[in-house]
Amino acid sequence: MSVVVPTHDSGPHLDPLVTSLGRQGLPPGGYEVIFADDGSTDDTPQRLDELAAADPRHVRVLHLEHSGWPSRPRNLGVEAARGEYVFFADDDDWFGDDALARLLTCAREHDADIVIGRIVGHGRGVPRELFRGNRFGVNLANAPLSDSMTCHKLFRRSFLARHGLRFPEGRPRRLEDHRLVAEAYVLAERVCVLADHPCYHHVRRSDAGNVTATRMDPAEYYAALRAAMDVVDAHEPPEAARLRLHRRWLRQEALDRLRGRRALAAPEPWLEQVVREVGPLVRDRFAPEAVAGVPPLYRVTAHLAEQGRVADLRRLAEWEVGVRACATVDRWTVAGRTLTIDLSAHLAAGDEPLRFDGRGLPVLPVAGAEPPGGAAMRAGGARTDVVVRRRETREEFFLPVTTTTERVPTDGGAGDQVLHRTTATVDFATLSRGRTRGGWEVRARVIQAGWALDSRLPLVVRCATDGGVPRVEDTRRPHSRLRRAVRRIRRALRRTARTGDRSPDRPAGSRR
Repeated sequence: MSVVVPTHDSGPHLDPLVTSLGRQGLPPGGYEVIFADDGSTDDTPQRLDELAAADPRHVRVLHLEHSGWPSRPRNLGVEAARGEYVFFADDDDWFGDDALARLLTCAREHDADIVIGRIVGHGRGVPRELFRGNRFGVNLANAPLSDSMTCHKLFRRSFLARHGLRFPEGRPRRLEDHRLVAEAYVLAERVCVLADHPCYHHVRRSDAGNVTATRMDPAEYYAALRAAMDVVDAHEPPEAARLRLHRRWLRQEALDRLRGRRALAAPEPWLEQVVREVGPLVRDRFAPEAVAGVPPLYRVTAHLAEQGRVADLRRLAEWEVGVRACATVDRWTVAGRTLTIDLSAHLAAGDEPLRFDGRGLPVLPVAGAEPPGGAAMRAGGARTDVVVRRRETREEFFLPVTTTTERVPTDGGAGDQVLHRTTATVDFATLSRGRTRGGWEVRARVIQAGWALDSRLPLVVRCATDGGVPRVEDTRRPHSRLRRAVRRIRRALRRTARTGDRSPDRPAGSRR
């Protein structure tokens, strides 16, 4: 196996990745790491040479002229690679323990061209629906692969070579990974998703040092999106595959930038530029069936963008930032190692329940926002998911749920509230393959009309051992607050014991 890592002025941000490479469960000589340095001007080249000198069997370094983007370093890294499979990693991310061994085993067992491992986000949004469960031998038409368009995946090297798949170099630079990944999805015969193990930790650096962290130029960005669409359309993929990709790009690369906090945080001239690019894109490049297949709020946003109604988009965004998910635990029980939770959930706008008309369209504060032909919600589109999140690692797991929805008339005004009633179960003997030691948060995720919003439930689950009996703390109950206060006091006493006869609240050297 080969791991290709483009670097540029990475410095100490490399350390987590380098440390994680020693915990991958691969045999000596069974892997190589190729650092392709893009003309760093700090001490990164020296750091990399020291790594290669200390472990020449597994580490190689390519010293390249500065290109300003990771495409060329990745391409040259693949050309130098010798492994059966290639994983593309970034210099400021890291791998979960045994991730590469699990990915390689999965690829070989299922003869996969691509394997996508569970991604854990740190300051970054990551796919959720894709990692609902393991998926073996799937393709773009029957699985939500388009949720993950970054290149942080395992690729069969001969597959890349046979189809001449390379990252585009030169302009436009943006979305270079989308262009390669989209074409790979269309051409791949078998793709696997390894969801039951945290494989890749994707980081947004606190110093905004990631190469794509700068605000994009709308003209260049949407030229790159058109280029990605051209690559896909040239292969004439099945209609289901094409629509999945197009709807994903429509939602996340175009319309999400015009909604909620993202729209309000954008400077007015920049937002106007985005609307000038997105409006014609919706009209000229996305087929009516692609637009019709996105949820109602996205259809409304697309309609306003196509008409160039920037002021109405801002008004809609100001209203949308007040939309939130509300969830209430009605009952919970523990039987052995199985936790069952009954909850009620709905969407609210400010202090009032969000109202929906008879077609499932939210009652909006902007006149004339509804696109021609209406925006009816497809049956079954409204639901509540329940996930548990491990506090120590931030990895998430979906729980099996049953959900029913009911319309509840509201006083004063058009439209009804939609109430979700959900029952979720989790067996801590089998969750995360029994790796359940530690603390777990529980969240409800309300999905409706184009929103997918989380509400943290007042439950904390703790397991003293892997696969052990879960202990549930209901933070609404007084005894839970008392337990937390006792734990704080115990921690303070332990600190006092370590530092001598000093109050935990009094700085060293202070007078009594």
